[in-house]
Amino acid sequence: MTTASKDVKMMAGPSGAAPAQGSDPPPRPRPLARADYPVFHTITTRWADNDAYGHVNNVVYYSWFDTAVNAYLIRQGALDIHHGETIGLVIETQCNYFAPLAFPQTVEAGIRVARMGTSSVRYEVGLFAEGAEQTAACGHFVHVYVGRDDRRPKALPEALQAALAPLLVRGSH
Repeated sequence: MTTASKDVKMMAGPSGAAPAQGSDPPPRPRPLARADYPVFHTITTRWADNDAYGHVNNVVYYSWFDTAVNAYLIRQGALDIHHGETIGLVIETQCNYFAPLAFPQTVEAGIRVARMGTSSVRYEVGLFAEGAEQTAACGHFVHVYVGRDDRRPKALPEALQAALAPLLVRGSH
């Protein structure tokens, strides 16, 4: 993708179309503060996480999002990855990068919930270098919870709702 096409894509609205002539582009994403996240999960980087440029490859960040959220849900007793009747399928992801992370470094993943629907949840995750006050990267993913066998949307189980309630943030992006 060329720089020009990246710029157009970054300025695209929710429909993916470029903004109308004369309209202002959306605000540029900015790092968030540690205080914006109610819980954290510590992640140890691995040598294999670095790419040829000497920093963590972008695809690893998405793996960390998944790891942080699922570890929290398992610790809370809200997710049984082996025998649970309900599973979460990712239907949307997004990440903004602000500062590099690299091996050997400890990463602290802040977790919050921006929206909890009937069968879906929007998780927001901020990745911090250990002890840093602002995110090196932040993003989100949306899980739709479905039956393990039929893959049809299911209401969020009570245990999941209870585990997510303390993470729900009003007015988040």
